[in-house]
Amino acid sequence: MKLALNLAAALLVFALVAAALLYTQQRRLIFPAPAHSQAAPGFRLVHTRTDDGLRLSAFYRPALPGKKTLLFFHGNGDNMRGAIEATRGPASAGHGLMLVEYRGYGGNPGSPDEAGLYRDGAAAMRWLAGAGVDSRRVVVVGNSVGSGPATEVAARYDVAALMLVSGFSDLPSVVKSQVPLVPRWLVRDRFDNVSKLARVKAPVYLMHGDADTLVTPANLERLAQARPDSTVARVAGVGHELAYTAPAQALLARWVGALP
Repeated sequence: MKLALNLAAALLVFALVAAALLYTQQRRLIFPAPAHSQAAPGFRLVHTRTDDGLRLSAFYRPALPGKKTLLFFHGNGDNMRGAIEATRGPASAGHGLMLVEYRGYGGNPGSPDEAGLYRDGAAAMRWLAGAGVDSRRVVVVGNSVGSGPATEVAARYDVAALMLVSGFSDLPSVVKSQVPLVPRWLVRDRFDNVSKLARVKAPVYLMHGDADTLVTPANLERLAQARPDSTVARVAGVGHELAYTAPAQALLARWVGALP
C-alpha cells in the first residue's frame, strides 16, 4: 500500500511539473519566431506602431490602379520570404501587399502571443489608413496561425473580404488533435476564430487541403458551419503547405479579382 501511494504521489508530481512546463513554455513551440528577413525587390520596408508602443517592420507593395491590397498574416514558423511566396498569385495580378511581421519575429521587439498579434494587425491597418488605403479595399488573408489575427482584423474593420488558408477553428482544437492528453484549458492562446466569423461583415473565403494532418479538415468544417455563406475550396491531396502551392495561388488570385 505504501509503495502504491508513493508511486501515485510521484506520478502526480510528474504530471504537475509537466503541466507547469507546458503552460509556461508552450509559446516557444507555438511561436518559433524565425530570424530576420531583408526586404525583397519590389517591396518597401515600412514600420508600424502598435498601441503598446512597439515599432514593427513590415513589407509593403502598393496596388496598381483599381486593384485591391492584401493584408497578409503568415504562419507560425514562417517569415516574410514565405509570405511573398504565399501571395505571388495576387501579386502577379497587380494587387498590393502589406505583409505583416509579428512582434518577436524577424528582429522585431516584443514577444508573440494572441493579444500581441491582434495589436500587430491593428497597427498594420492604421498604417494602411495613413498611406491612403481605404479599409474597404483591403483583403485580409491569414495562413495557418495567421488565421487568428486575420479573423480578428476582419471582425473589427470594414474590409473587402476575409480569406483563410489552412485556418483553424480555434487553437486548443489543433493542440488537442496533435496531443490528445493535453486539456483544452491548458492552451493559453485561444484564437477562437469560429466564434468571430458571424461578426465579419465582409465575404468569407475558406481554403483547406484535404490531406492536412496538422490543422485537420475538421477545422474547415467547423468554420464553414459557423459561416454558412462562405465560399469553400477543398484542395485534394495537399497538406498544410497549401498556401505555397499553385492551386492556392490560382484560387487566391481568382477570388480577389472577382471582388467588387
